[in-house]
Amino acid sequence: MIRKLLFGLLALAAVVAALFVAIFRGGKGETAGNATAVRVPAEVLSARSGADKATASKLASSGAGATAAPEAAPSKQILFGDLHVHTTFSADAFQRSLPLLQGEGAHPPADACDFARFCSGLDFWSITDHAEGLSPRLWKETKDSIRQCNALAGDPKNPDAVAFLGWEWTQVGTTPDNHYGHKNVIFRDVEEGKVPARPISATGTALTVLKNETPLWQRLKFVLADMPNRQRYLDFGEFQREVRETDLCPAGVDVRKLPVECQESAATPQELFEKLSQWGFETLVIPHGTTWGFYTPAGVTLDKQLAAAQDDPEKQRLIEVYSGHGNSEEFRPFKEIAFDEKGAAVCPAPTRDYLPCCWQAGELVRERCGDIPREECERRVEAARRNHLAAGPAGYITVPGARPEEWKDCGQCKDCFLPTFQLRPGDSVQYGLAIGNFDQPGPPRRFRWGMIGSSDNHSARPGTGYKEYDRHQMTEVTGAPTQAAHERLAGKDPPRTPESVPFDPTRRDLQFFQLVDFERQASFFLTGGLVAVHSEGRDRDSIWNSLERREVYATSGDRILLWFDLLNGPDGRAPMGSEAKVGETPRFRVRAAGSFEQKPGCPDFTRQSLPADRLEYLCRGECYNPSDLRRRISRIEVVRIRPQVKKGEPVAPLIQDPWKKIDCPDDPSGCVVEFEDPDFVPGSREVTYYVRAIQEPTPAVNGKALRCDYDENGNCVKARPCFGDYRTAWDDDCLSPVEERAWSSPIFLVPGSAPAAPSAPTAPSQPSSPPSGGGDPGLAPAAAPAGATPPGPSEARASATVGSAG
Repeated sequence: MIRKLLFGLLALAAVVAALFVAIFRGGKGETAGNATAVRVPAEVLSARSGADKATASKLASSGAGATAAPEAAPSKQILFGDLHVHTTFSADAFQRSLPLLQGEGAHPPADACDFARFCSGLDFWSITDHAEGLSPRLWKETKDSIRQCNALAGDPKNPDAVAFLGWEWTQVGTTPDNHYGHKNVIFRDVEEGKVPARPISATGTALTVLKNETPLWQRLKFVLADMPNRQRYLDFGEFQREVRETDLCPAGVDVRKLPVECQESAATPQELFEKLSQWGFETLVIPHGTTWGFYTPAGVTLDKQLAAAQDDPEKQRLIEVYSGHGNSEEFRPFKEIAFDEKGAAVCPAPTRDYLPCCWQAGELVRERCGDIPREECERRVEAARRNHLAAGPAGYITVPGARPEEWKDCGQCKDCFLPTFQLRPGDSVQYGLAIGNFDQPGPPRRFRWGMIGSSDNHSARPGTGYKEYDRHQMTEVTGAPTQAAHERLAGKDPPRTPESVPFDPTRRDLQFFQLVDFERQASFFLTGGLVAVHSEGRDRDSIWNSLERREVYATSGDRILLWFDLLNGPDGRAPMGSEAKVGETPRFRVRAAGSFEQKPGCPDFTRQSLPADRLEYLCRGECYNPSDLRRRISRIEVVRIRPQVKKGEPVAPLIQDPWKKIDCPDDPSGCVVEFEDPDFVPGSREVTYYVRAIQEPTPAVNGKALRCDYDENGNCVKARPCFGDYRTAWDDDCLSPVEERAWSSPIFLVPGSAPAAPSAPTAPSQPSSPPSGGGDPGLAPAAAPAGATPPGPSEARASATVGSAG
């Protein structure tokens, strides 16, 4: 009897074990898929370029004031691309593809190839999956897929689209001192032997999360909660296992001597540049999302990255000013964190323009004080502010039970164009262009960036900004479909406590997405931007050469046409991205034309190229489908920056935004303007100029972010976040009107041989910098920098005319 019972128990255990293996060990590795073996028709490509060339020709023949003269149409064509695209080979993209987050399922590299060619109609794109999650197998599949995409594009001298190969170096620091941020690494060539054998990941948070094994109970919880879709969760588990079990490469070994099958990493930009130099391939390294406070420590600045060891100006020639994660252009003098005389972090008081989240944490606790003595309430308020600062991006956890709406618009730039979430102004593009490094004798070291836009899309959809629709698939918005699903993911909301609770970083019950403010971030996800190049041809080399010489510009997603030239350079006309020495008053010309209004649906060639189910899965029923009517450019804004001439010089007064604002005629045909700078002193201070072409307002996804109602003092009295989960209707795209725009790359005027005029006194230095070692963003000084004019728009010596472009 005992023997039969024992055998019965063993048999039952065997059955249970077999079921466990069948249910929980059936994960399959993600594969790259196959792109559609159809070329975009030549007549479609010809029609696109023909329409833009016609506009360029008509704008070129338009005069702009006394100094303008008609000239030949530009010989280079404008091509549009996206150099920042993730597939479900990226861990975060894979995670958001899961059913429990309302994901669509797999979107591998082949989907990105098809989307670029048939949905968004791009001329070029690059894959940039996170290096931290690319196992040797996934890297090989990535390379093969990009080569396949290029092979399907037709004649390499005139392809329907060029696909570049790259990865993202995803560095996240815990303090301003050790945070460097994210950089895309892109290669000119794709052939074996001309690209690295391994991607180079960052050390730190992202790699640590992927290398740590998820507790078994968490893995089982998601499978059991959604058994009909269990395969997708099992596949994610296999993805995690594959990354986790890839051995780390030994440190200090030349990249060409390392094993092919190991995972290589670099802790700092210096190490990354050194490894890329060891490979010796033509490479571009593009910082992006620099102001995105979602993960970026408060108080960070770009100063440490301008040190010679951490910068490679030959590789780091471009910066991503705009993406689906927001706009990183604009500097503001507000402080998200301050430091006392001992270097300890303190919470700054709010201003009309900015509400620090640490301050709001204290106010939320104040509302819970009730009838307790005032002294005790103030103690709790101050403790809440300290706890919030100490928790970094997880600060919202320190006030248990606080709803997203209660945080109002804390941490946000109120007057920026579509800003990143929790904007970090010391990492903005304007700040970077204004600073200098004075560590070595001679001229100060500068950032000389060209400006690009891209998408940072995580569903293999390059160039999503062509239409504003389908918020959940065309942006990074994601979330649970029901409250029950939300509780399975994150647990029940904690009860409201009378006091703030210090954040415990050793807690094992929290998953990564609970350590950052995902709920409010959903209101800041946008459709993607684009990079535009002035290129001599459609081929890979021509596009790459444009990127290298910085003859590029960014758009917020619309295909705005933009030219920005220095008219009297030392060798004649000099385009955007140029560096020049000018011995006289510099004169500039801007030409711009709005994007084409879009027709609904998809063009015939797309419907004929893709099966109906794939068309719906990828394009979601809408494609780039231009009409013949262009939107109107309403104005041109000129930004003038006079970079630091000494260490510690306050940055705020060096950035004049806008320095000039020039209205364009009320005509959709295009706009031509000229301006000059009579304050420029040849041979003296460097000056950097760039322009924005502003388009008439049109609706955009999450165009109003938190949708605050403001009182007469500029305070947000009611926030209505646009959630990514069940709390906002699936079909609500949260549309609000915005002025889409294009940003030119700067023109850098450097001291020439002309004699320097005496400089006006410069302002005194600001108080000591924060522990990051960066320059203090500061406030306006008592005296302006040498030769500066008062901040604000100027209409002097500027004129505008309209072309007859169609």
